[in-house]
Amino acid sequence: MILKKNLIKKLKMRSWRRGMKEMDIILGKFVDHSIDFLTDNEMQSYENLLNNDDQTIFSWIFNKEQTPEEFNDIIKKISDFTFLNH
Repeated sequence: MILKKNLIKKLKMRSWRRGMKEMDIILGKFVDHSIDFLTDNEMQSYENLLNNDDQTIFSWIFNKEQTPEEFNDIIKKISDFTFLNH
C-alpha cells in the first residue's frame, strides 16, 4: 500500500511538472481526477508514457501522430478526459 501511495505521488509530480505548460495542465488534471480509477497495468503504462517528451505525447493525444500500441489505451483515457472536460 505504501508503495502504491509513493507511486501515485510520483506520477502526480511528474504530470504537473512537465515543462510544457499545456502538458502540465492536460496530464495534471487527468492524473488528479483519474489516478484512483486506474488499474495497476494502466498506472504502469502511464508511468512509461511519462518517459516520452511533451511534444510527442501532445501529438498522440491530439491525433497528430500515430500512438504506439503500448500506449493506445492510456492515451485514449487521457484524450477522452481532456475533450470531455474542456
